[in-house]
Amino acid sequence: MFEFRLIKSAGPAAPRLGEITTARGVIETPVFMPVGTYATVKTLTPEDLKEIGAAIILSNTYHLYLRPGVSTIEVLGGLHRFMHWDGPILTDSGGYQIFSLAPLRTITEAGVTFRSHLDGSSHFLTPETVVGLQEALGVDIMICLDECPGYPAPEAEVVQAAALTLRWAQRSQAARTRPGPALFPVVQGGMLPELRREQAQAMAALGFDGYAIGGLSVGEPKELMLAMVEATTPELPENKPRYLMGVGTPSDLVEAVARGVDMFDCVLPTRNARNGMAFTSTGKVVIKNTVHASDAGPLDAACGCYTCRHYSRAYLRHLYMAREILVYRLLTLHNLYYYLQLMVSIRQSVAEDRFAAFRRDFYKKYQNRHEGGSTGG
Repeated sequence: MFEFRLIKSAGPAAPRLGEITTARGVIETPVFMPVGTYATVKTLTPEDLKEIGAAIILSNTYHLYLRPGVSTIEVLGGLHRFMHWDGPILTDSGGYQIFSLAPLRTITEAGVTFRSHLDGSSHFLTPETVVGLQEALGVDIMICLDECPGYPAPEAEVVQAAALTLRWAQRSQAARTRPGPALFPVVQGGMLPELRREQAQAMAALGFDGYAIGGLSVGEPKELMLAMVEATTPELPENKPRYLMGVGTPSDLVEAVARGVDMFDCVLPTRNARNGMAFTSTGKVVIKNTVHASDAGPLDAACGCYTCRHYSRAYLRHLYMAREILVYRLLTLHNLYYYLQLMVSIRQSVAEDRFAAFRRDFYKKYQNRHEGGSTGG
């Protein structure tokens, strides 16, 4: 079961309000999906995620395929039971992870041969097997295998990767054996706007359940990334969800929503938490900095998360400097709460026809533009 209802839209490349219905719950969009690569969002329990408002999480087929193995998870009742999460799950195909293993993989028309980053063992994945793996995991939204070119990349290489991704999407669609899970192809095209438009149109013609935009935040300037999003979204069906993979910072989310994106994921809130960086309504906070050593205030006076309600910056800095495990949990709780509340505020502003004012207010408060980077998909 998968349905998308477009509730409000100001145009094909403008802020949208929607609702995704799955067998395991309803997801209000725009939405941010916490990343649980290895069937866990690092340091948090599923109950924590529910409490802070997570409606859907993301796991990674590539990593679960290597460890503990999809067959193991299937025997144990599927990914939801395995990780004790009863809400919707989206699984990335692993295309981006395979791309990042450039010295260890070979791409052909048939599929991808690669060596495991864990033990060097050789593996071969095709568009068909990747769909089969995700069906076996029992997830709610599956992503087609794609080829993700780097940045910068020769134009011929980008064109070739996009064409292969389109052919793989057609094969993935034909490989489906279960009616329940949704399937999204990945629109590639590098930094070539016309190619992005062409690929989006070709993917849209195939009639998928939703559409992912990939190959961005792989090293290109932010302005170029947003230009590629702006070139892509108008060519995608208005009545299907649009998922921008691996993006991004708080301002990335605001800007991509402004260009018609519905779904996001990124490791930044969790990874940066483990590196001692907190996202706040006024910019980033690096907790190890000496200025916080005697600060009795919370990370963010405007935040209602558990961490900000109970702990001072001084205490969090003490934990971080002492390498106490608790700090990673507390900062992760805060960062994900911040991201999820940002999406709540965005949805409210779209519903009330005041997104432009929200966007201006966001930048007025958000002083620090160096937000800690982004990772693509």
